[in-house]
Amino acid sequence: MAEAENDLILVDLDDREIGRGGKLDVHRRGQLHRAFSVFLFDGDRLLIQRRAPEKYHSGGLWANTCCSHPRAGQSLEEAVAQRLALECGVTGAQVREAGRFVYRAVFANGLTEYESDHVFVGEYAGRYAPNPEEAAEMRFAPLAEIKRDMRTHPERYAVWFFTALGIAEAAR
Repeated sequence: MAEAENDLILVDLDDREIGRGGKLDVHRRGQLHRAFSVFLFDGDRLLIQRRAPEKYHSGGLWANTCCSHPRAGQSLEEAVAQRLALECGVTGAQVREAGRFVYRAVFANGLTEYESDHVFVGEYAGRYAPNPEEAAEMRFAPLAEIKRDMRTHPERYAVWFFTALGIAEAAR
């Protein structure tokens, strides 16, 4: 990956850009950075992904349709479209920003996610093709089933998914 493509946007708690840093270094230092989470719904179903086991954290856990970080010089909207195509094989989905939240999670491998996470939602009933480097599997699942499983087996889900899902649902 080219160096500029690996630069994350460091932000303050109001999501104002204050600098840039390399992806791995930012996560090692636990610096607050801009991120996004995308939720594609088809009626009462949500397209979810199980993260590839090789991911630098949260591998094998279920999460929203896709998530990532905009890179330096890239708008959130550009980053969302790019990652939907790269991670999920989804093109042309119409999404809108639903809200933002900040969370911090320290992982057993020493990395820290400290993110200003912008939540995007959209309706989508089309095809998808998970990139195996990003997602082990994807599926449309009934929202009620996901929420029931989250209550009984929270360890199956990425930490940000709990808060981001609430924002996505409220915006529908």
